[in-house]
This record gives sequence, structure tokens and C-alpha cells, in this order.
Amino acid sequence: MTSTNTDCHYCLQSLRGRKYALREENAYCVSCYDSLFANPCEECKQPIECDSKDLAYKGRHWHERCFKCAKCSRSLVEKPFAAKDELLLCTECYSDEYSSKCFHCQKTIMPGSRKMEFKGSSWHESCFVCQYCRQPLGTKPLITKDNENYCVPCFEKQFAHHCYSCKKVITSGGVTYHDQPWHKECFVCAGCKTQLSGQRFISKDEYPYCVDCFSKLYAKKCAVCKKPITALGGPKFISFEERQWHGECFNCAKCSVSLVGQGFLTRQDDILCHECGSA
Repeated sequence: MTSTNTDCHYCLQSLRGRKYALREENAYCVSCYDSLFANPCEECKQPIECDSKDLAYKGRHWHERCFKCAKCSRSLVEKPFAAKDELLLCTECYSDEYSSKCFHCQKTIMPGSRKMEFKGSSWHESCFVCQYCRQPLGTKPLITKDNENYCVPCFEKQFAHHCYSCKKVITSGGVTYHDQPWHKECFVCAGCKTQLSGQRFISKDEYPYCVDCFSKLYAKKCAVCKKPITALGGPKFISFEERQWHGECFNCAKCSVSLVGQGFLTRQDDILCHECGSA
């Protein structure tokens, strides 16, 4: 501004015909104004005179000519920029230096674009897709296999095992029986339907049975104690003329000596050692 009728508020020199600046309704000559109020430029450290444009960002000031990218020196006036460690950078330099790289395409994820985070890696939204159907995963449930991501339906179609009993997908755990996968809750005794996972069982005609059911349905009875003879009851049993005995039950009916591995005689339904049989 040019004054016609006032004096400088600081040096009291006449401002008639001279340029001056106003501050809080007081007029100052240019020299006084610059010495009193001009902000120092962050770049060149010189005062930003009243006839220069003062560009400010977070309490700091620059000349218009000094407001530029700290890396490539291109002007940032009226352009988007970012700050890092008190340095101003254009978006291109900031992205090259600090922005995340997409795990899939390895290209920079530009500031302002949507970024997906998964297992410590960053992805473009357009790159974060199901490996099979190529549909965006976004925040949907997903399953990772061999470093590839799949939506749950595609993973189940491609890789999941289906229960031999109910035919539904086995999502976790499971039991293998006769090379077939089963849900734990589906792997039950063919007789009483008790769950067999973690329990002892016996196979018969490709079906699993708990010990009790197998004994009731199929196991032969010991001729002495009348209890079922199963592989779970001990490794030894004796069979003779369509009769069976537990190893510990195969004893002389008179003196009770064990006849396992010994010769014996029969008398009606009894078995006898040679000594008792000859008496």
C-alpha cells in the first residue's frame, strides 16, 4: 500500500508517498515491518519480506521460490505433498522412499489409495483377490495355502476334504479311517453310535465298532468264562473243535494247571492235563 497521510508506527518516519504495511491497524514502513514481523524462511533462512508470498505449513514458513521437494527440488506450490522427518516431499518422491509396496505386484501403494493389510504385508485393494475366482477379498473370511489367498467357498471346492459319512466339508481336525476323512462327530460306532475319536475300536466289514458292541455282536465267547474273546483282551487265545478259550482260561478242569502249549485230553466238555485225564 502507498501512504498519503500517516507516519510509520515504529520509526515515526513519514509514509507519505511510500509503500507501507498494516498490522493490527498500525502502519509500518516496509523496512520496519520486515525487521519486526517477517518470518524466516525454512529453506534459505532469509526473512520473507512483506512484498513476497509467505507459504506456511504447521507453523513453518517458506518463500514461494523455496517451497519445493527436498529430494527432487520440484516446486510444491499448489501441489499435493507429504512431510517426513520435517522434510517436504512431492507425492512421487514420498511414495518411492516411504510408501508400502504391494505384496502381489510389488508396485508402490500411492498415498490416498486404499491399502489392505494381511499377515504383515500390504496389498493394493485390486490385488487382494481370491486366487481362484479373482473376486476381491476385502474383509471377507479367507484361507491361505502355499502363500496364495482363497475365499472360503473356492478353497472348499479346490482343497477341502469332505466327510465320508455326511459329505460336508471338514474345516478343522477330522479323523482318517480306511483312507477316508471323517468329521470327529461323524466317526461313530456302527452299533451304538458312540463317538469313537480317541477311543479304542474294532473294524468289521469296513465299519468301526466300539469294543462293547463288537463283543456283543461278533466276538466268540470263551468256553470257560463265557466272556467275549477279542484282540483287545490279550494276544493269546486257543481254538479247538469250534470252541475257543482265553489263554488264561485254558486250564485243566481238575487241577487248574495251564494247558497253553501243552498236550491235553478232553472228557465231554472238559479239558484235562494228561495226568488228570489218565487218573
